[in-house]
Amino acid sequence: MATVLALGCHPDDLEFMCAGTLFHLAERGHKIHVGTLCVGDLGAVNKARIEITRIRLGECRKAAEILGAQFHCAMLGDVMLEDSNEHRAKAATIVRRANPDVVMTMPPNDYMVDHEITSRLVRNACFLAPIPNYAYSEAVTEKPIKHVPALYYTDAVDSKDIFGNRIQPHFYVDITANVDKKARMLSCHESQREWLQRQHGVHEYLNAMRQHAAARGKEVGVQYAEAFLQHRGHAYPQKNLLKELLGDLVIEEKDS
Repeated sequence: MATVLALGCHPDDLEFMCAGTLFHLAERGHKIHVGTLCVGDLGAVNKARIEITRIRLGECRKAAEILGAQFHCAMLGDVMLEDSNEHRAKAATIVRRANPDVVMTMPPNDYMVDHEITSRLVRNACFLAPIPNYAYSEAVTEKPIKHVPALYYTDAVDSKDIFGNRIQPHFYVDITANVDKKARMLSCHESQREWLQRQHGVHEYLNAMRQHAAARGKEVGVQYAEAFLQHRGHAYPQKNLLKELLGDLVIEEKDS
């Protein structure tokens, strides 16, 4: 059985973009870890940062329980992320703690800089986690993992880059059978209703999730799908491990 780590930026990012795939993997007996780098402390209209942090981390744990996953958080503040040694070490610590075969994270090109920095931090963390002598500080106490894990990027918000161009995935995962479970997991983040309406103009976030998954599904002839890119740079695994784990649920670019 494989171990999978989905490490996102803010609470609810993973639920929007890859929870359907995570449910497929969990149902097949694979061990799932989920996590965020940020605590979500700016995602509220009328609450103090310490209060919304408590609420949002509680929502994360509740969502992880539905998935049967272990939850991790680097406890960094929203919009405070930096591509720095300190934050890179925090991401690498979570990767070492989970010891994954597969890692999913935010796309390199997305509407929000926090997402893009998360993508870069997690990418570097996957490369650094196996290095025996890597330790930015005494806080990095976890043992090195044995190999660089297979790395995947989720879809971007609205499936487009910062210039409005559609992002072409490497492959899709058919999540039709698990879209209701995905919605149940996302609904744990109930504190976000008011915030998403005010800041993003999203009036019903569960419907927005379904519309996004339906649009990607339509591209490959299924009802609902999630889209992914695989990091294929030097030293990272080249074979599509998710394809091996999920079989016909994965629809590759050449098939679409």
